[in-house]
Amino acid sequence: MTAAARSGTYLAVLSVLGITHLLNDLMQSLIPAVYPILKASYALDFAQIGMITLTFQVAGALLQPVVGMVTDRRPAPYSPVAGMMFTLTGLISLAFAASYAMILMSVALIGIGSSIFHPEATRTARYAAGGRQGLAQGIFQVGGQTGGALGPVLAAFIVVPWGQPSLAWFALAALTAMILLTWIGRQQARISAAFAQLRAQIKKGSDAPQHSRSTVAVGLVVLTLLMFIKNAYGESFRSFYTFYLIEQFEVSIRTSQMMLFVFLLAAAIGVLIGGIVGDRIGRYRIIWISILGPLPLTLLLPHVDLFWTGVLTVMINLIMASAFASILIYAMELLPNRIGLIGGLFYGLNFGLAGIAAAMLGVLADSYGVETLYQICAFLPLAGLLAWFLPRIEH
Repeated sequence: MTAAARSGTYLAVLSVLGITHLLNDLMQSLIPAVYPILKASYALDFAQIGMITLTFQVAGALLQPVVGMVTDRRPAPYSPVAGMMFTLTGLISLAFAASYAMILMSVALIGIGSSIFHPEATRTARYAAGGRQGLAQGIFQVGGQTGGALGPVLAAFIVVPWGQPSLAWFALAALTAMILLTWIGRQQARISAAFAQLRAQIKKGSDAPQHSRSTVAVGLVVLTLLMFIKNAYGESFRSFYTFYLIEQFEVSIRTSQMMLFVFLLAAAIGVLIGGIVGDRIGRYRIIWISILGPLPLTLLLPHVDLFWTGVLTVMINLIMASAFASILIYAMELLPNRIGLIGGLFYGLNFGLAGIAAAMLGVLADSYGVETLYQICAFLPLAGLLAWFLPRIEH
């Protein structure tokens, strides 16, 4: 065994898990990346674009906590493979969708696939982490964020020139992920046993009290609200950033998608940094910095030129993305025996709250314009003051 494995951290498992997360989120990110194409092909308005996101996110949200609760009682290490089958079906269906209703059904299937993938994958990352939870969630998240960033690039160079049917080519990504997830499933028993042993040693040497129900309830409510703030601002970019760039600066679709890629890539770097730094300075401090910190930049963003728009969006997402790993680990420490539920709940929230935000933002964009939308969203980080009510549970 390597030194990392002896310390309870299985880097090979985490690395492969990160790759599968990359492939999963790459396929998801193709949906908003092709919005300009769908809008032009089907004469959609912004409210309909928001409804596509809402359908996708809600389908990915509702099932996740249920899957998490079931797998807490009966771990299902191969369930992510089944999830990929739904994603594969939805992706091919979207490639050949001939109506708006078909588009909605296709993105719902992709959302369901993601909802099955995340709870068990989160559990595996937790087990493979040992005592380095921030690093583990950082690796897992950087895979997902990188996949999300690659979607617009691949859409720009493949889907834009070759059209909507070229989405079917990405079925190869789903098949690759299924093979890798099968290998990960075989490692589950070994790493879960090692994690249980490590937790028993920590518990034996610690006199930390159990968290009261009120502490858990308040903590989860505050974390949920903070997640909504983060996702609402992030969704304003994932769904509408390309339209903002096209309308405000008259750039091409390909240029707007490349700038979206840069924005999303910053999230991949931010989430890894946030996980690593959170291991050192604590999750509480990271949450404060990541939610409230971008406020001066978000207020400035609607008033700058194209160059500074790119710079500021990278800086904003770099800071804001660092919150997710800390929020997730904080929630796991509130309920350490319900990893699947927490994974399903917070990834479900990540989907569901983003979908609700996208639908609301789509209505705002139709009513007042995309530029006004960003002027309103600029004040969202102020709600990060809610972190004041977060229970201090770290020792």
